[in-house]
Amino acid sequence: MEIEKVRQLNSTKRRTMQNEMQLIFNAVSENEAFARIAVSAFVMPLNPTLEELADIKTAVSEAVTNAIIHGYDGEEKKELDASEDKVFLKCTILGDVLHVEVTDEGKGIENIKRAMEPLFTTKPEMDRSGMGFAFMEAFMDDLEVISEPGMGTSVFMKKKLGTSSWILDED
Repeated sequence: MEIEKVRQLNSTKRRTMQNEMQLIFNAVSENEAFARIAVSAFVMPLNPTLEELADIKTAVSEAVTNAIIHGYDGEEKKELDASEDKVFLKCTILGDVLHVEVTDEGKGIENIKRAMEPLFTTKPEMDRSGMGFAFMEAFMDDLEVISEPGMGTSVFMKKKLGTSSWILDED
């Protein structure tokens, strides 16, 4: 088969692929690596580049860490207390776009705009850099944060994989 035909078949497959996964795990720091690896494995059918994979892993890591550290005060609580706190991770592949949602039911964010400013942190005593949202924004194609004090936070991210058009070709 010619190389161009193989590329067209792969491009068509990517545009039509749909898949979804959901994970719920305890809000403990050890599970950040689990979430990062799970999303990496989930996206493998799209054959991401090493750079795309690194971007996704970094963004997921930052979102999950924020949920644990800021949503539930993860490192300040005893492990037994944290077992009731959960992080919800949902990934969807639509065509060649990965959608990632990381949600906590923690304390929420009072001022999202301020929280998204580079170097802003509510945990300076824990040596937090305040770059989590900045990294998510830099490494993903789209970022949206929805939060309400006392109700938790949801982080929605998108990453287009490959070089095919962002908009599907019309017939």
